[in-house]
Amino acid sequence: MSKPSSTDDNSPLSERVGFLLVKLGFCATDRLAERLAPLGLGARHFELLSYVADAEGLSQQQLADAMGLHRNQMVKLVDGLEARKLVERRPHPADRRAHAIALTDKARELLSEARRAADDQEAYFTAPLDGDEAREFARLLRRVADHAGLS
Repeated sequence: MSKPSSTDDNSPLSERVGFLLVKLGFCATDRLAERLAPLGLGARHFELLSYVADAEGLSQQQLADAMGLHRNQMVKLVDGLEARKLVERRPHPADRRAHAIALTDKARELLSEARRAADDQEAYFTAPLDGDEAREFARLLRRVADHAGLS
């Protein structure tokens, strides 16, 4: 049995969680793109560099799975970053058929700048909340994302 909605059939869109999430998602995507563009990065680049920084040595397939991408998309993404000397493909220690992805020093510097841009964006979205509210908001969003299989 599903939980009753906090809205009824006549609720305006501005009170519907799904609609608000979509609108905020578009806004967040646009704002992040604006902040990352001067660095020559897109959101997927930032996501991939962040994953590699957090768990260097993952294979392209492991990264594709973590990001929800098809392996062909991952190859293209890694190819682009490798051409810019931001990542390196290295032999994977556990699977000789796979490549482990590693950040270059250049990528670490760029990622530091990109994280500052993401921090600025987060500050923008949490500005109307106090510290406890911002932490609770993030916790609730993680819970909803986990439920949706997005963690």
